[in-house]
Amino acid sequence: MLRLAPAFIIALLVLPVGAGLLMVLLPAFGYLPALGGHSVSLAPWHMLFSQPGLGRSVAVSFANGLVSTAMALMVVVLFLAASQGTWLDRAIRRLVSPLLAIPHAAVAFGFAFLIAPSGLMARLFSPAFTGWERPPDVLIINDPWGLSLMAGLVLKEVPFLLLMSLAALPQLAPEKRLMLARSLGYAPTIAWLKTVLPSLYPLIRLPVYAVIAYATSVVDMAMILGPTLPPTLSVSILSWFNDPDINRRFMASAAAVLQLGVTLAALLCWWLLEQLTRNLMAHWLTNGHRHQGDAFLRTVGRWALLVSTGTALAALVGLGLFSVAGFWRFPDLLPQMFTLDHWQRSGAMLITPLVNTALIGLVATSLATALVLATLENEHRQHLKPKRALWLLYLPLLVPQIAFLFGLVVAAESLNIRPQLGLVIAGHLLFVLPYVYLSLSEAYRRLDPRWLQVARSLGVSRSAAFWRVRLPLLLAPVLTAFAVGLAISIGQYLPTQLLGAGRVTTVTTEAVALASGSNRRLIGVWALVQAGLPLIGFMLALALPRFLGVGRRELST
Repeated sequence: MLRLAPAFIIALLVLPVGAGLLMVLLPAFGYLPALGGHSVSLAPWHMLFSQPGLGRSVAVSFANGLVSTAMALMVVVLFLAASQGTWLDRAIRRLVSPLLAIPHAAVAFGFAFLIAPSGLMARLFSPAFTGWERPPDVLIINDPWGLSLMAGLVLKEVPFLLLMSLAALPQLAPEKRLMLARSLGYAPTIAWLKTVLPSLYPLIRLPVYAVIAYATSVVDMAMILGPTLPPTLSVSILSWFNDPDINRRFMASAAAVLQLGVTLAALLCWWLLEQLTRNLMAHWLTNGHRHQGDAFLRTVGRWALLVSTGTALAALVGLGLFSVAGFWRFPDLLPQMFTLDHWQRSGAMLITPLVNTALIGLVATSLATALVLATLENEHRQHLKPKRALWLLYLPLLVPQIAFLFGLVVAAESLNIRPQLGLVIAGHLLFVLPYVYLSLSEAYRRLDPRWLQVARSLGVSRSAAFWRVRLPLLLAPVLTAFAVGLAISIGQYLPTQLLGAGRVTTVTTEAVALASGSNRRLIGVWALVQAGLPLIGFMLALALPRFLGVGRRELST
């Protein structure tokens, strides 16, 4: 059975994406008998290109992908170069997984509360430094060029790229490289950039591409922070999909294909930038300069991540303040009074979304963890090296969600599978599984094989050795991977919305639905609940191994 696990995972990732793309491609050219399209036509494209503001939507989506990814990658690279082996490095390593756990929508809401004209930052500096006695009439959130959206994406993608980099670094033995470079007189930051980075980037190239794909097609963060007139291409596509006019469904399919093209264009542009950077940096890598720019790069590297992390944490504080705020006059830094009325009013409404969120997350993450463990155990037993086909793990992350999920809904309906909870769980599994694999695989492979050899020499079967030796030793990494998967599931908006057809409500879908309203207090309650759920998972992942370890020590005495 274990031998079937890798093939099952690949099929699970490839078939839905392929079927979804096919079923969105056909209506893009007017063919979908279920909606009355019986012939191939270019009418959806003509209708799409006649939409006002389409060019601007495409431009903003394209720029989001490149600019936010470049900024997030720069922050991560400079931090690692400036802080390798320091106390700051160790502190951030402990924070990276919990920061990754905060859902995109929660970060977007918290960031909006920080930078809004009447937000916490304006209150902090007013009126002493700004002279503002009332909120300024400045369009900060939902600005037409998506600058606030880019900043929000940077906040959210820095932890992901940092986690992927930290997972890849042990393969490179960076300490030895740095020791050799330092012995030749290179400053620490310069040494890291010249000896470690050229080998590290190929290992994190796919995660970088996944960030580009996500940033060009993000929906939930774009609905909260992005421009509105016109919105980003992905937000427009979602509104057209939900339009009762059948013709707009065909146009939405054409727009989904266009979104795929925008993402591919952004990836191609990034690849060209990679080649240009490689040629431009070739001389710098070998010019022998040992100290030039070290102090500046070290300062920028440390402060950039500290500011990013501090902003993300401040966003959570803002959510908490607004959720309990009563009357709050601008420019007062704190509310005149605190109240739990908003929590009490939301209590009854939270029950069903909370139950659905927990059920979907636990089932999808449990299935993903079981499949990943089976795949990794089969790899160990068969003495296999990681296959190149595993890049397919990134397929659901590289293909824009909006480009294939609607097609997946059409494919499911053609098989008489109606939108339901089970379909939503399957959709979440598609996106949870890659993260669980990426979080667990390195720790699984690095486990000292001598533990298993000792168990086998004592007559223990392979299955028993897995359950009694390997799994207890890997309990902490397994629980951390489970917490990461649960966090990813909790933050999924588009799969829940499309595959559940709006009938399956979760904390995330309800929180994003509130974005169109103006009740910050209510938004703060829902967004804080959404942010708190993954943190509970990480707290349990940290506490359970210690608790069980104490239990084992007591039994042994």
